[in-house]
Amino acid sequence: MKRSAFLSVLLTLSALQAQAADFVSLFDGKTLAGWSGPDGKVPGAGWSIESGTIHLNGTPGGMLLSEKEYSSFELEWEWKVEPGGNNGVKYWVTKVGGKEWLGIEYQMIDDMKHADGLKGGSHTTASIYDIKEPVAGKLLKPAGEWNSSRVVVKNGRIEHWLNGALASEAGTTTDDWKKRIAASKFKSKVGFAPGKGHIMLTDHGDEAWFRNIRIKEL
Repeated sequence: MKRSAFLSVLLTLSALQAQAADFVSLFDGKTLAGWSGPDGKVPGAGWSIESGTIHLNGTPGGMLLSEKEYSSFELEWEWKVEPGGNNGVKYWVTKVGGKEWLGIEYQMIDDMKHADGLKGGSHTTASIYDIKEPVAGKLLKPAGEWNSSRVVVKNGRIEHWLNGALASEAGTTTDDWKKRIAASKFKSKVGFAPGKGHIMLTDHGDEAWFRNIRIKEL
């Protein structure tokens, strides 16, 4: 290999290592350290660690909340749901009205079999749940197979990525966003998605698996 090509490879590897170093793992592969149930409660029995994954086994587990709150960030994870299953990852999660833990949701669902997914639009995988639908032709793998997802949040703009392709995006400071919230189930939730909050792994009563969860603050 020529010296110039060798140096180019070294610089590329160095850049990739620096980029990876910016990420912090939210799952150590062995425990639920860094996560708790709402209001600091112990996670329900439905959550377990299985072969390096966080597994929601279909029995009640409740929601899992990150200990830390985030504003602008890049969040990556891999996931799968059982056939006919439903789950999601939420962010900017806060206790709205002192009662409900709510946030913007990256929908993870069997689009072909679950009743909510069959509604289409903003209820399908990679949507900004009940707010904005994903693009047509998104790169979704079938239920039971691993998908890779990413959420990018910066300066009020959000992006939902699925298997390496942008699936949905929105600006949370725009008039369009206000109109969409007004037309959603969150219209009466004062203080919804305030621009900072916890990350949440949801529980919709179906089996789901998560792995390689990591975050980089922007």
